[in-house]
Amino acid sequence: MLSHERVWAAIDALAARYSMSASGLAKRAGLDSTAFNKSKRRSADGRPRWPSTESLAKVMQATGASLDEFLELVEDRHPALAPASSNGRRAVPLLGFAQAGAGGFFDDSGFPAGQGWDLVELPSSGDEGSYALQVQGDSMLPLYRDGDVLVVAPSATLRRGDRVVVKTRGGEVMAKLLERQTARSIELISLNPAHPNRELALAEVEWVARIVWASQ
Repeated sequence: MLSHERVWAAIDALAARYSMSASGLAKRAGLDSTAFNKSKRRSADGRPRWPSTESLAKVMQATGASLDEFLELVEDRHPALAPASSNGRRAVPLLGFAQAGAGGFFDDSGFPAGQGWDLVELPSSGDEGSYALQVQGDSMLPLYRDGDVLVVAPSATLRRGDRVVVKTRGGEVMAKLLERQTARSIELISLNPAHPNRELALAEVEWVARIVWASQ
């Protein structure tokens, strides 16, 4: 049945299938990044808002999905692709730290984009747009070990003392403690005392996202 709830669920499921958040999918389709936010799905008086046919056409063009594929998701013929499972868990995109430095895996806001992601199931539903990075090597010891999975939430508010993942415009990806951020620079404390602390000009930083969970 073509219901308001199922159409929006299909958009969420399509974003998950192509390793994106709903906001990442909107941006990929050339729409405002907030176009598919949950707050935009109903008007202030509670009436349902439907995505336009133009928006749906742009989404399918951006992902390469067919109309039949989208309708399968609307009709829930592939429930395993839905963002959350019946036990409240959700599969999120997973990538290794070494791969994260390459281009094409993130949008400008630090949300997952493009192909090549695996999936991992979280112990809770997680924030919209959350994804996971797998630690590779010993540069984050003693806090994080090789093979640990870090769940990152690009939409989470940043505060001093937070554990964060930072990607530079040069392609470097690192996990650090946020010491201080100003309008011009960001100061980071290394998790491993064998590695130096860092101070970066904000012009060098592509994005910063908070680590909200780790599989330790």
